[in-house]
This record gives sequence, C-alpha cells and structure tokens, in this order.
Amino acid sequence: MAPVSIRRVLISESVDPSCKTILQENGIEVTEKQNMSKDELIAQIKDYDGLIVRSATKVTADVIGAASSLKVIGRAGTGVDNVDVDVATKKGIIVMNTPSGNTISAAELTCTLLMSLSRHVPQATMSMKAENWDRKKFMGAELYGKTLGIVGLGRIGKEVATRMQSFGMRTIGYDPITPQEVSASWGVEQMSLEELWPQCDYITVHTPLMPSTTGLLNDASFAKCKRGVKVVNCARGGIIDEAALLRALESGQCGGAGLDVFVEEPPRNWALVKHPNVISCPHLGASTKEAQARCGQDIALQIVDMVKGKALVGAVNAQVLASTFTPESQQWIRLGEAMGRVLKACSSSKQPCAHVHITTQGDCLKKSVGFLSSAAVVGLLSEGSENGPNLVNALPLAEETGITIKKSHSDVNEANGTCMVEVSVNGSIYKALGSVQAEVPVLLELNGSVFRQPIPLFGNLLFFRAAGSPQLLPSVASILAAAGVEMDYFSASTASEGDQWYCMGIQSLLGDLGSLKPLVKEAAQLTV
Repeated sequence: MAPVSIRRVLISESVDPSCKTILQENGIEVTEKQNMSKDELIAQIKDYDGLIVRSATKVTADVIGAASSLKVIGRAGTGVDNVDVDVATKKGIIVMNTPSGNTISAAELTCTLLMSLSRHVPQATMSMKAENWDRKKFMGAELYGKTLGIVGLGRIGKEVATRMQSFGMRTIGYDPITPQEVSASWGVEQMSLEELWPQCDYITVHTPLMPSTTGLLNDASFAKCKRGVKVVNCARGGIIDEAALLRALESGQCGGAGLDVFVEEPPRNWALVKHPNVISCPHLGASTKEAQARCGQDIALQIVDMVKGKALVGAVNAQVLASTFTPESQQWIRLGEAMGRVLKACSSSKQPCAHVHITTQGDCLKKSVGFLSSAAVVGLLSEGSENGPNLVNALPLAEETGITIKKSHSDVNEANGTCMVEVSVNGSIYKALGSVQAEVPVLLELNGSVFRQPIPLFGNLLFFRAAGSPQLLPSVASILAAAGVEMDYFSASTASEGDQWYCMGIQSLLGDLGSLKPLVKEAAQLTV
C-alpha cells in the first residue's frame, strides 16, 4: 500500500501528551478540541485527514459523511463500538485501535473486582467509614480451588487467566477464534458455553460488543449457572443483560457482580449499581497513567508508521493491508490496479462486470491474493477521480454493486509469480495475466493473446484486436502519425493466426479511436 498522506489530525478527547508530540515531530499538524458536540464535530471534521478519539466521541455515519478528507480514525484504546466501522470502510477510511495499550490495566482491574467480590472489600470499607465494626456481615470465600470461566480468550482474557491461576483458581474458557491448543498452553481449558456455565464459581467476559455477544449472559444462561455465581464485566456494557443480571441478583442466582461498563454511560437506571452485591466503577479499565501513556503513544506511532509506509498495525477494517507495506508489494498492487483498468478499458461493453476471479501463482504470492484482489477491483471500479475506491473499500463497494469476487491461489512453480484477473461482462469473459519483472509491473497476456515482449504497465497504452498481417503495424502507425501521436514501442502476440491483441506504448492518447475502425475489430486506450 502506498503511504497514506496525513497532514492534519484532530484529537477530540484527552490523550497522553506524547501523542501530540510524536505526531508533530513527524510533520503532522495537530489540533486538540475536547468536549465537542456532534454538530461541532461535523463542522470541524472536514478539515482533517485524521481523527483520534477515545471512547466518548461517537464517530457516527453523519460525522463520517461530513469527513471529506478523512483517511484514518485512530482509537486510543481497544473497543471501536463508538465508531461506525462499516460506514468508514465503505468510504475507504482506515479504522485502527491500539490492541495492546490497555491490556494490563484492564486485566488488573478485572482481577481486582474478582478479589473484591470474594472478600466484599468495597462494602467493608464503606461500613468502616460509617464507623461500624461488623466482621460477621462480610464473611467471604477463598479463590483457591474455585473455577473461573473466561469468555473471550484474547490478550486481556489471557492476562486474567495467568494472574488468577496464581491464586490457585482453575481456569476454563470459551473463544470461537483462539485455537484450543493455544489457550491450553497458558492453562485454560476450552469448552462450549453450554459446558462452561454450570461449572463456574466466577465468570468474566472479555469479548467485543457485537450482535452475537449482546446479552450473552441473560436469563437463560444465568439459569444454567451454579446458584450464587459471581460475574465481572470490564469489557463492554451490554455483553451481560443488565435487567437479567438484576433479576439474578435479587433471586440469589447471582451472588455478586463487578461492573466497570454499562449499556448507557453514565447509567440512567441506577438500580443495578445500588444493589448491595454489586461493585461498580465508572469505566476505569484503561484509566491508569501507564495505559493512557501507552495508548497515546501507540496510536501516534501507528499513524506515523502508516504515513511513512513502514507498517499498518491495529487496522480493524483493513487487516488485508498489513502485508502491503513492503517495496515488493507496492509493485504488485500497481500491477493489480493496472490490470483491472486494462480489462475495464478492453471490455467492449460499458456495462459493469458481474464476476471477478483473481488467481495468484507462485510461492512468493501465497499470502498476496487478498490485497491483489482489492487492487484489481480498485482498477475495475476506478473512474479516474481522486476520491475513487481504494484498497480499504474496494471489496465492500464491489459487493454493494452486485459484483461477486472469487480469490484463489495455485502452487504452480512460478519463479517470479503471476497474477491472473478474469472478469465476466454480459456473459463475455476477459482475462489478463501479469507479473512484476525487474521491479516493473508488466502485462504478459490479454484475452488469450500472449505478448512477445512483456508490456510495462505505465504511461499511455493503446490496445487493439485485429487479424495479423504484415501491413497492420505500418497502417496503424500511419494513423497515429497523422494524429500527431508518437509510438514508443509495439508488442504483438506470439500467435500468427486469427484475431489477436496488440499493444502500443504511445506518447499521448489518440484523439479519435474511431480512426482505427477500418483496421481493427476492437480498440481501447488508457493512461496507467
């Protein structure tokens, strides 16, 4: 991926001062404006290439729609549920977070709440402050020998597990992504939720908030748990159904809850917070000096690395781009885009393509079919405008317009690697085969015609299909000369019979392609 140009960044919330310093030291202008209303943010955002937020700023579809220049939204923290990622993706905006910045702080708070639930520390403290000495009221339980269920075994879940194991807890868990052998290596036995609920003395959740995790702990799941189970949520409000939790607390099915997050923040209904068996915090998971410094530094460094073309870290909506930050990948991306544009120009119908199939060959491209597919679709959808499709939104835009994308890789032994792009337009199939040779993207084959000399995919290119004859080249050259167009090179097909595709590199585009009609059956030109 070519380095992204970021000149001006708006920071809409309080982040560590190092964030601003790092950006400015790398030539990026920074404006800090906190506590803006939605209307104020909409009015401001049009002037910026980058936006850095924490959790309070709501980057809605309206805000993104007003962001005519925005290229990146940086979340100084983990969760991005305050950002409309789908809308940002369709607009080609990278959304990135700092996946490890607050891991330790969130894990430590989780462990703090688990220990506080077991020994009623906050309630005992408040009793003492009221000048009461009531030892019997706050009888607790040991964590040793108890079973902790961890739902979500990512970075934070792993850190919680290793810490609570030091208290002698048995740790079990559920995660649809983390392999069982991986979690087993740090002492967590994975199982289904149906198996997990009835075994737990304590449950802690560490998943993102999405439709599949909303209300994960509800009336039905509480009913499957041990009576008196204690739960902790330092992840996202809504993973535990708050109404169901209150009912479980009142019935005794749940023996206590440690909550750092809520569906609404601050809560409108305080009944849950005021329950005597609930310990709560005002979303303090990342509220440590260390986490804030780390998140502020991380998001600034990630943006700088992206701008300099070094790396793409933490992109939640453009993971496929992570492998594009190498000099080699830049040329392959240019190849993919150029082949897409060639096929678009050479397909005789002006109708959009219905199907696209991208095939990579050779070991060197084994992990490249993702970004090459995006690059080819960029070329196919591009209309030449500056704000056209990019590698972030190409595939979603294609899907939105009804284009089906198929990707595949072949292990055929190709020393340099090749990429085949095949498109279907009105029932007709068009194919291009290309590669990168001596760091230059080249076209090797077009619609079955194998070129004698690879065609460098840059500059002005004229393609035409015609029957081979000795008079073809001088006749076409004569028409170009009459129009004042100079020819740089010519490449013919290796085949000598039947209609074949030819290519000319030309100094400028031909004013009237119709002038070639007496000589050719199809003609197309483009600037790459």
